[in-house]
Amino acid sequence: MKKDFDKAIVIQEALKELPSSARRLFMKRAVTLGGLSLLSGCAVTDKDSAERMLRKISTLNDDFQAWLFDPNKLAPTYPESMITRPVPFNAFYDRDEIPEIDESDFLLEVSGLVADKHSWPLQELYQLPQTDQVTRHICVEGWSAIGKWGGVTFSTFLKRIGADLTAKYVGFKCEDDYYTSIDMPTALHAQTLLAFTYDGRILPPEYGYPMKLRMPTKLGYKNPKHIAAIFVTNTNPGGYWEDKGYNWFGGI
Repeated sequence: MKKDFDKAIVIQEALKELPSSARRLFMKRAVTLGGLSLLSGCAVTDKDSAERMLRKISTLNDDFQAWLFDPNKLAPTYPESMITRPVPFNAFYDRDEIPEIDESDFLLEVSGLVADKHSWPLQELYQLPQTDQVTRHICVEGWSAIGKWGGVTFSTFLKRIGADLTAKYVGFKCEDDYYTSIDMPTALHAQTLLAFTYDGRILPPEYGYPMKLRMPTKLGYKNPKHIAAIFVTNTNPGGYWEDKGYNWFGGI
């Protein structure tokens, strides 16, 4: 394991020295039988071997990112004059497929390793202590945007529902069938926000109404929109893109 971990460190450090375009090209080349052989030092000769090696590399990457993550280090913040207007719409569907959600019918479901499993109407969520942040959203596709999100610090919400803060994961299910999960240290990070507003207004549908999880320490696909259910667990729930091969930790 130490040899594999040392190899992962070398790869990560080397990638940091490349411009973003070169990093993307490197990773595209790496996800081939020859690239996997180069990264692993092993001969990969068939699809099953390639899948196993990809999973191994992805797990190593997750472990390495989790080891590097500092729960006390804050992501950069920006003045409101630097807000990107508008922030680009981004989803796995077109604008005409954005879910339509009726506030009067909405209830946020809470389950898993929590003491208080009652469902939350929006007005009850809005009464929680609110804060805001101006931070940068970074998309895995290569673009970024600065925005102002407001809501309740997620750690405050987890403590309010009596979540087991020693559990490993928090999972999310969304109204648009998206789903993802994060590690508990990220969930408790000071800048992880259950966001209800954008740029001082109720979160628009294209940005995730009625709420999204805003994490400036994670890539965009780890920030779920249209959240309908939150659960705490010790079993990794995976995610929509993660189950298709994206890195699970998704840190920046």
